Amino acid sequence: MREDSFVKSVSRALQIVDMVSNYRHGVGVTEIAKQIGIHKSSVYRLLSTLVEHGYIEQDEETERYKLGYKFLEMSSKLLESIDLRKEAKPYLRELEQMTNEVVHLVVYDQGEVIYIEKLDGNETLRMHSKVGKRAPMHCTAVGKAILAHLPKHVVMDILERKGLPPHTDYTITEREVLFHELECVRKRGYALDLEENEYGIRCVAVPIFDHTKQVIAAVSVSGPTIRMTDERLEQLYVQMKKIGKQISERLGYRSC
Repeated sequence: MREDSFVKSVSRALQIVDMVSNYRHGVGVTEIAKQIGIHKSSVYRLLSTLVEHGYIEQDEETERYKLGYKFLEMSSKLLESIDLRKEAKPYLRELEQMTNEVVHLVVYDQGEVIYIEKLDGNETLRMHSKVGKRAPMHCTAVGKAILAHLPKHVVMDILERKGLPPHTDYTITEREVLFHELECVRKRGYALDLEENEYGIRCVAVPIFDHTKQVIAAVSVSGPTIRMTDERLEQLYVQMKKIGKQISERLGYRSC
């Protein structure tokens, strides 16, 4: 087979795969040939090869074609190989450039959050956070962003083990107040830390979801109260939620 013919065959095979993926209950050879614009015999040969390798399968009763389990196997391997820090880094840099403030990426672990990435921005800000350090969940924006999407029994277990110790005069120390706050976080899509963990520091955070739709991480922007005014926080909400969605999608998350 000539090289250009081979490339054309591969291209058509990929077209077929893409088309078949849009039909939940399968699609027939005639419809495929009609949409792609090639002869039915050519479509059948390509389908036969795809079936042989497990990328397409044919329903014995309807004779219609649909995606094969090979794609599920491949997608599982892809999802397992995804590196959260690597996938998130471009979006974290975007946030840093946009805000010039400190940007954090954290993951949930045993009732706490762990900082796995920190970008310092261009503005001067001294914070206790550093990569590898753990932080409480109830008084940090990243922690509340994650808590809001954990099952209630998990949240209750965390509170039983960790309690609600005050870190500043603004820390939420009552369970009912925290539960109300977490409900607000779920509804609006972002969490706030208004000097609840460190005096003089305000943060806004959004959750990160994986391909199983489970919350696994959070991203935040932190700055001093003099810069992180109510007006500025409002300006950041939309962009933060957009970036949270983009990172989640890189991890295989789909909202529907």
